Amino acid sequence: MVNEGVCAVIVTHNRKELLRECLKAVLSQTRPPDHVLVVDNASTDGTGEMLREEFREVEVLRLPENQGGAGGFHEGMKRAYEAGYGWIWVMDDDTFPYPDTLEGLLQGARKEGLEAVGPLPVALHDEGELAYPHHGPLGLTWRSDGLRPGIIRGEASFFLGVLLRREVIDKGGLPDKRLFIRGDEVEYNHRLRARGVQLGVLPEVRVRHPSFRKELTILLGKRLVVGYSGNPRKDYYNYRNRMYVFRTYRRAWPLWALLDLFRHAWFFLLVRRGDLRGFRLWARAAFLGLQGKLLPYEEAFRG
Repeated sequence: MVNEGVCAVIVTHNRKELLRECLKAVLSQTRPPDHVLVVDNASTDGTGEMLREEFREVEVLRLPENQGGAGGFHEGMKRAYEAGYGWIWVMDDDTFPYPDTLEGLLQGARKEGLEAVGPLPVALHDEGELAYPHHGPLGLTWRSDGLRPGIIRGEASFFLGVLLRREVIDKGGLPDKRLFIRGDEVEYNHRLRARGVQLGVLPEVRVRHPSFRKELTILLGKRLVVGYSGNPRKDYYNYRNRMYVFRTYRRAWPLWALLDLFRHAWFFLLVRRGDLRGFRLWARAAFLGLQGKLLPYEEAFRG
């Protein structure tokens, strides 16, 4: 039976301190969610014990193995959908809503006719800084005051507190488990937009989130950006999934692939002073992504 209730879906893996703060924020909303589901991606840091002791009102879906953010949101959104909730509020465990975030999203979705509506993610240490860069009137900006006024249509900043109508899953399906992490949110955004889902970010409704700035290197001013964490596993999924999205959703994908080759060759061979290991990682991941072979990291580098 379908209802108009809101189910919050929070995915976590071995970050119980962050999860605790996230849950406190979610449960303290001016318009609280009707149900909270935590998807525990096989945590080994005592997350399960903490949830049982401190958050008995929360449902926990513990997965037998870590399926990454993509797998966690796939399973959590599926559970909420099958339970009949009309709205699904999705976020990582390091997303911290303001007290009126959910209320603002519900009002904005209904007023603007949006099926998937996201808050603006601002940095934990500075509310004027964005957690992720956006394109403003003068190019890429990290400042909230550098954005164009009004709704940012066509995107919803998955999975940072986006509120979805259940019909979104009818139209676009669930997140693709194979993407695991890094880029699964981009693919889902592209897929929903291609299926005609009305997406938007409401700049006046916000969440706090750690800044992604430290993992980005900007080349040529604000024109070329390279994401690099230094963690081979995370970077592999980032590069692989990026190329997969190019190949799947960009009509001129060969040009995008060439641009990516240029920027990463520049980054690894010049900025990182001849980092051939890093460039080989990018090349292997990019080649698999363009082929649509979404192999896990361990399988891609077996032997």
